[in-house]
Amino acid sequence: MTDVAMGDHKKGVALLGYSAQMMESLDKGGYEFVMVVPPDFEAIMKEHGIPHVLWDFDKLNDRSHELCEKLKELGVNVAVPLYEETVEWAGALNAEFRSDPRLFNRYYLFRDKAMMKRKAQMSGIRVGVFEEVENIEEVRKFFNRVNKAMLKLDDEEKCFIHLKPTSAAGSVGHKLIRGEDDIVGLQDDIFPCLLESHLDGQEFSCEIFIHKGKIQFLNITEYIRLGHNNFVPASPSLEAHRDLIRVAAEQLIEAFGIEYGMIHPEFFITPDNKISFGEVAARIPGGHIFDLIAKAYDFDPYLGFVMCANPKTPEAELKAFFPKDASDRKRYAGCVMVYPHHKMITGLNVPDQLLEHPYYEKHNLFLPANPKVADIEGFGTHYGTVFFKGDDDAKMRELLVEYEEFDFYVCEPAESKC
Repeated sequence: MTDVAMGDHKKGVALLGYSAQMMESLDKGGYEFVMVVPPDFEAIMKEHGIPHVLWDFDKLNDRSHELCEKLKELGVNVAVPLYEETVEWAGALNAEFRSDPRLFNRYYLFRDKAMMKRKAQMSGIRVGVFEEVENIEEVRKFFNRVNKAMLKLDDEEKCFIHLKPTSAAGSVGHKLIRGEDDIVGLQDDIFPCLLESHLDGQEFSCEIFIHKGKIQFLNITEYIRLGHNNFVPASPSLEAHRDLIRVAAEQLIEAFGIEYGMIHPEFFITPDNKISFGEVAARIPGGHIFDLIAKAYDFDPYLGFVMCANPKTPEAELKAFFPKDASDRKRYAGCVMVYPHHKMITGLNVPDQLLEHPYYEKHNLFLPANPKVADIEGFGTHYGTVFFKGDDDAKMRELLVEYEEFDFYVCEPAESKC
């Protein structure tokens, strides 16, 4: 019996970042792991006796070799990034663990959105028009060029463009530029940044588990409104394009040279079946998507991520672990990420109608101590989530749309303060 068959592949894993769910999943899966966490997590690591290394991921430096040596002393040979700021560190570590210096550059593609777009375009993947800019005047020029190319007349409504930081997670810092008022309001500290034209079509994401360059499982998450509500798996109308979506996923995997792990690309599909690439991440996706996948399919995507990230995981174990495709779903699972509608909130309103609905599962809404609502930048700063599960995709969609608009957080009694 080989060492891998005896379970040695379940040793030597480093998790970059803190995730209680990931630790719980690996414990259940029989894995031995080391946490690499910022200094703020030292107390909780010691309290629970968790093997760990303290590291400040925010400091830009070339000390990955130092971290690598510390982890090697602990028997680590695989690094798994849990959030955006750890992705390039995972690339640097895995490049050393596998003696593959090109691996860092592949990981870095996930962090630099301009480089990501450029690599996709050079590989023949359909993307929008994009440009890196250094100042407000360059934003103005790009906006005008896009609208000129769209043959917009002076009195017509302009096509908007998207402004994104080149390395921020998800939609953090994402701004819509609709015209001159939005341009003049930009602050100098956002530059340099990425500009891109708007992509038409239905937006969705994929969660693609990859081992030895081959797709082990592909989930399609249907967005109703990005950052506000989504469900898993996608509705039959979107799942009908699975073969086409799989081809796009395989093209992305080949273009980026992805061999191991999990990626979270976002695509757009038009009514005439044209797929455009938005962007891709290589860490746990936002929007509670892993939690929804677990409920929809009855398997643990956190554990699946680590299994695929490890080159030593036996193929037979992977085959037995993952569902075949969306037809193996047990149910639909969705969520609404709740944002207050007011500037000040004094109460929480969760209606009995919601609590008594057969699709309702749970919520984690809470009334914060500070009644003033924090400024929202991007998504992920919602004030709680409502979870649903059920058998009918149409009913699921109706519920998610209905409760996205519901005013869970109320402001009473002075309306002027809201």
